[in-house]
Amino acid sequence: MAESVAFTKTAGRETIYSEIAPQIEALIAGETDPVANLANVAAVLKEAFGFFWVGFYLKKGDQLVLGPFQGPIACTRIDFGEGVCGHAYSTRKAIIVPDVNQFPGHIACSSAAKSEIVVPLFTPEGSVFGVLDVDSDTLNDFSDIDEKGLKKIAAIVSRHVS
Repeated sequence: MAESVAFTKTAGRETIYSEIAPQIEALIAGETDPVANLANVAAVLKEAFGFFWVGFYLKKGDQLVLGPFQGPIACTRIDFGEGVCGHAYSTRKAIIVPDVNQFPGHIACSSAAKSEIVVPLFTPEGSVFGVLDVDSDTLNDFSDIDEKGLKKIAAIVSRHVS
């Protein structure tokens, strides 16, 4: 069992994503418990990038419900179509929000969050079963590099958790 993740701390985000992706795959591939896998993925992303908040919201009935995360207390339930997470779920597309205060209908779980990226998680059949949500306490902290890296990690999660 892995007890740590290795990455080049001084490298740019693109390099770090490429370094941690295979480690995430190895970490969760042999574990069948979805909560354990999601918790470890959140921990790896928090450790590698120092993001303000990293976590998962999972479809339960007609809402997204808080799953494993790293960071301060979060919103527990989000309606489909509401906020950034609900919008990403409903549109089935990743969303980068440079300034959360400019996003119509943003749900402020923490006033310290300034920017956000949300990536949907898909079952093998193609339906959305949740989202990977990452918040930063810095404005405009996410780019196409983060979208590409987090989509790769979301695909790994989807293979082992859905």
